[in-house]
Amino acid sequence: MKITTIPAGILETNCYLVQPDNSRTLYIIDPGGDAPEIADAAARINHDRCAVLLTHAHVDHISGLGELVRLVKPEYVYLRAPDLDLYESPENALEPYLSAAEHLPKTTDHVDAADFRIIPLPGHTPGGSGFLFPGTPATLFAGDTIFAGSVGRTDLPGGDTRTLLDSIRSRLLTLPDDTVIYPGHGPATTVGRERKNNPYLQDSGYDQW
Repeated sequence: MKITTIPAGILETNCYLVQPDNSRTLYIIDPGGDAPEIADAAARINHDRCAVLLTHAHVDHISGLGELVRLVKPEYVYLRAPDLDLYESPENALEPYLSAAEHLPKTTDHVDAADFRIIPLPGHTPGGSGFLFPGTPATLFAGDTIFAGSVGRTDLPGGDTRTLLDSIRSRLLTLPDDTVIYPGHGPATTVGRERKNNPYLQDSGYDQW
């Protein structure tokens, strides 16, 4: 599988360009800015069609979307329905650094995808999602649900700590230990590494949240 990582926008959100082996589809995950750079990188990958996958709707993960859609013309933009209100809200901003994203396209929350599986991951936002691509090892694009040595913040509107940790424990830590996790910010990690070392996922810490 081909994976290109572009730290996009002022908060360097990890935008991923993913093309599974034996697939002619290019998936662009979380275009958080720098749309021309993302489009240029996509043009260098031999593909027949593309789609945009959004792990969640916070502005730093969607701020490049409007321009990117005009540049690459994806077949669809996927976002789980519980995040639609956030996606469309003019208050979805991080002032003074990031204003709400403009010219956002319509999204769908129904995708018949043979290349990956959608894993609902509420907690950081109500509609958070992970995208699991099979392989040896499997690859999970987890957005801001989990990071190397940390977990997503829950102090923004729609966040809930208990829900976030339950999502991680019931839907991520049940995956094989060698599953590679590509988060929304920072370096990649694995399920096994986070199970063993992530301080927020140890039993003693979990009960304090």
